[in-house]
Amino acid sequence: MALSKNQTLSESARYCVIDAPFGRLGILTELVDGSLMLSKIDYLSARASLSKPQNELAKEVAKQCKAYFQDPHFQFELPIKPLGTAHQQKVWKRIREIPVGKASTYGEIASAIKSGARAVGTACGANPFPLITPCHRVVSAQGIGGFMKENSPGLYRQIKIWLLKHEGVLSVLD
Repeated sequence: MALSKNQTLSESARYCVIDAPFGRLGILTELVDGSLMLSKIDYLSARASLSKPQNELAKEVAKQCKAYFQDPHFQFELPIKPLGTAHQQKVWKRIREIPVGKASTYGEIASAIKSGARAVGTACGANPFPLITPCHRVVSAQGIGGFMKENSPGLYRQIKIWLLKHEGVLSVLD
């Protein structure tokens, strides 16, 4: 979404917090080279204060996230800010290729892109666009694995479980 020349970054950079079935989502949009882009999605606890989207892109992100929560097969179409190292980009591209209802292991992705499983896990932990780049579909060879740099039961791990159940993957891993 292009903005008029008289709009500034401070007018266009916005963070909002919306409801999600597992808690809340934080959505950051900002002006990048004259275009409004999604620059981050955060998983937040249900205790985070809600705040309405303040620009058209944030409203569209919220709408598409809600569509995904209704239908796990929903395909996101959003302008996202280019981020990450070359390795992270390679990992994230491979992850976006994992179909809904399926999972891949850190090792399988590492083998496919000629990397190491830990490096794949590190790239997953740095993913700024969960849901769009579905790192929750990446699991360990022994089970569910960690999520968002969290290996023990906690908020992010519970979100991963919710997402995998929502997409019909978790029953395959049980």
